[in-house]
Amino acid sequence: MTYLILAAAIAAEVVATTAMKASDGFTRLVPSLVTVVGYVIALYLLSISLRTIPTGIAYAIWSGVGIVLIALIAWIVHGQKLDLPAALGMAMIIGGIFVMNAFSRSAPH
Repeated sequence: MTYLILAAAIAAEVVATTAMKASDGFTRLVPSLVTVVGYVIALYLLSISLRTIPTGIAYAIWSGVGIVLIALIAWIVHGQKLDLPAALGMAMIIGGIFVMNAFSRSAPH
């Protein structure tokens, strides 16, 4: 259940970051409100997940998955291109998250 809460926190953060791009420097009201509310929800859910997931593990998952999702949304929605080094770097991030969760004794199983 804790990982579902962490996943919801990541989703809220991704929505907030995507809305931040649309807020045009907080000059557009609705995207700005989505950004603020999204980050409040994301941080609240992250704080709940930290009750059982070690901080380093939770934050590694949070940031790694968030980076990849934001990059994918930027590519799909905004047409931003990723070059080969960027794609390889994100693949390494995902690989690192997998290794950490599969083999680390710090990660709850």
